Amino acid sequence: MAVIRFYRAIGPWGFLSNLFPCEIVFEGRAFRSPEDAYQYAKPRDAAVAQWLVSSPSPRLTALAAHALFWYDVSPEWNAVKVARMRAVLCAKFAQYPALAERLIATGDAVLVENSKTDAFWGVGKNGNGKNRLGELLMEIREELKGSRTLSSPGQKPHSASLESLLPSRIGSA
Repeated sequence: MAVIRFYRAIGPWGFLSNLFPCEIVFEGRAFRSPEDAYQYAKPRDAAVAQWLVSSPSPRLTALAAHALFWYDVSPEWNAVKVARMRAVLCAKFAQYPALAERLIATGDAVLVENSKTDAFWGVGKNGNGKNRLGELLMEIREELKGSRTLSSPGQKPHSASLESLLPSRIGSA
């Protein structure tokens, strides 16, 4: 079985990354990337959430969110983070049909977030992490194969081509 490894928001599989620069509307709010939409719910304080998503890039939002002290994190975060990630991913692929088609085009390949630092969403430094992001993407791919659409309440799909969504320079995400 084929394996597709992705990590950064560049290259042929960069669109699988949450750092991929595609604005999404989630919970009635516009975010510049899926990573921003995901991390926005992590802090217990709304001012901290706003500060996170005002960083210069989604990558820096992720770094800052990972550095939050436990007492700055919403008490229910661990209980809701996987469901939130799934909802964010569904919004991304519902709002960008070109990206949904690319996800479907991965066929039956195993999708692996090749993060060496995250053994929950990725495979971690030893390669035996949970790969929850890859698993969620594969679940969504199967749903898309069956219906070709995902719902994102109240949001119209973007008509942008995949090429217009690609980062303009390497390392921008």
